[in-house]
Parts: sequence; C-alpha cells; structure tokens
Amino acid sequence: MKRRGFLVGGAVLGAGTLVSACTSNEPAATANSPAPAPAATATGGNDQPGTKVVIGFSAPAADHGWIAAIAKNAEATAKQYPDIEFKPVEPTNDINAQISAVESLIQAKVNALVLLPNDGQQLNQVALAATAAGIPVINLDRIFPDKLAYRTWIGGDNYGMGVAAGHYIGKKLKDKGVSNPVIVEIQGIATLPLTQDRSKGFEDALKTYGFSVTAKQDAQFTVETGNEVATSLLQAHKKIDAMWNHDDDQGVGVLAAIKESGRNEFFMVGGAGSANAMREIQAGSSVLEATVTYSPTMASSAIKLARLVAQGKGMTDLVETQVPQSITLASETITKENVEKYLPLGFES
Repeated sequence: MKRRGFLVGGAVLGAGTLVSACTSNEPAATANSPAPAPAATATGGNDQPGTKVVIGFSAPAADHGWIAAIAKNAEATAKQYPDIEFKPVEPTNDINAQISAVESLIQAKVNALVLLPNDGQQLNQVALAATAAGIPVINLDRIFPDKLAYRTWIGGDNYGMGVAAGHYIGKKLKDKGVSNPVIVEIQGIATLPLTQDRSKGFEDALKTYGFSVTAKQDAQFTVETGNEVATSLLQAHKKIDAMWNHDDDQGVGVLAAIKESGRNEFFMVGGAGSANAMREIQAGSSVLEATVTYSPTMASSAIKLARLVAQGKGMTDLVETQVPQSITLASETITKENVEKYLPLGFES
C-alpha cells in the first residue's frame, strides 16, 4: 500500500515543523520550497519539562511525500522536548517487517508508541499486544478496527475532505449556471476505507447542488498512475466541467497529463495540501484552483499527545483531565485567496 489518508487538516494541537516531501518520490528541497514552518509555541504548564519518556515511532516507508513529511514532523517535534527520547524504527511497507519492528519497541518497554500502520487491520494484533504490555498506543491516521488497540486516535477527516471538495465544485458550477455538468473523480486506492469515505463525502456534497459524479477511477497514490488515469479520463470525455483528484502527490502526474493534452475547459480541485499544488494555485497558471487539506502536521500532534499520555497529563485547553480518545482534524479549502497562509505547511510532492 503506497499511502495513508489525505488532506491537509488544520493541526488542532499545535503543528510541529512541516517539511518537504509528499507523493511518490522524495526530491531534494529546491529554492522554491517554502521554509519549514516554525514550531507552534506551546501553551500552558504542560510545555514545561516533565518526567523523561521514551516514545517509539513506526510508519511506512517514506516513498511518498506525505509519508516523508509525517516522519520528519514527528522527529522534529520530539526534538523540541528535552524530556522525550525519540525511538523510531526502520520505516517499511512490508506488513510483517512493521509488525516485527513494533514488537521490538514493545520489548524495549517504551513509555508510549506512535504508530501509523501500513494497514490498520493487519497490525491490529500487535497494537493490542502493546496495549496489553501497558504501552499506550497513539494511533496515527490509519485506524485500528479494535478500539482496545489504541489509547488515542488522531487523523484527518476523509469524509470532510470529500465534502469540502464537493462544495467548492458544486457551488462554482451552480454559480456559473451549469446544468448536467461532467464531473470526474480521481481516487487514491479505491479499496481503502479512507478513499471510500472521501468519495462518499464528495457525492453527498454534490447532491446538495443536484449534481453527481460522471466518472471515477483510482490512481493508487502514484505519479505514474495518476498520469495514466488522467489521460484515460481525458480521452473518454471530450468535455469536462470539473475534476477532483484525491491526492496532490498523484496530482503531479494528473497535472502533467492535463498540460500535455492542452485541455483547459474545466477546473480542478486537489487533495492533501502539497507545496507544489499550492504554488500552482498561487500562480493561477493551470486548471488547479483549490486543494483540500489532510495535513501531515498530525504527526507532530501525535508526538505531543504521546508525551502527555505517558506523563499522565491532560490537555490544558480542555476542562477534562485526560487526553481525548479521538481527535479528528478539520479539512480546509485552500484557494488563491488564502494560499499564502498555508504555504509554510506545504510538503513537496
């Protein structure tokens, strides 16, 4: 599986530095890359040094810009705290290798574990084993089916991502007086629940305008497949009114196909909030007009949560004394009007 979920959600808990990187390849930073976002200033007594804790971390291989940003954000945030010893294991896309890596963290008796599984279903048992060993698991993004497998889940709003894209497209087409529009959708991995949630949100939002999706196809979160799928859809539909691409990483290939075709009669919305997508939006030189967020800053927040849970603390902005069991980040819409505010949080595809 190439990836996780999407969208650049607003980091509710204070984002750590974001980084460069996103979809399929991880290019070196360029002069056009935005400077790393400054770490959010922590508030309240919880930011003061406390009991030393060891936080284990496991995630898929960084062969995709969003995943690369996840790992970098987690490490950068851990470095902010002198009371955190950060213990990452080798990232991998092999399910059995990730299970073995997590088992090594359990054996090392870390105080908390931040875990972005390649597949929540297949890593559910090892997460249960960590919990049984007294290690609180912060489940990052791809959720475990068993709630007993994690102490806290934090991730993006996949359904909300689809809703945001649907409202942007629906409103614009309605305002233009378009009837019976041709709306195409390029998914990530169609079999993943997160992709299905995105598509459902998109469908539900479009319905409120009396519209529906004309055609959809999945592109596997890769640049190459994004290019192939976009080429196929462009050939199949001689006229398109709007396009939603679930993932800005695969969107590199999608945009290349569109530019190659010379087509510009439609507008496009992306997903996740990569820096290169934001620069396209800012420049106004392509069909890409907006992207909806699914931010890898959630990894920064996951480290903060793991620290609080391991130290027996709550969140100072809440009345409750314990860290919540579930935190869903907001999905925000980035357009030319507000893109400057979001650029520092962008990751390179």
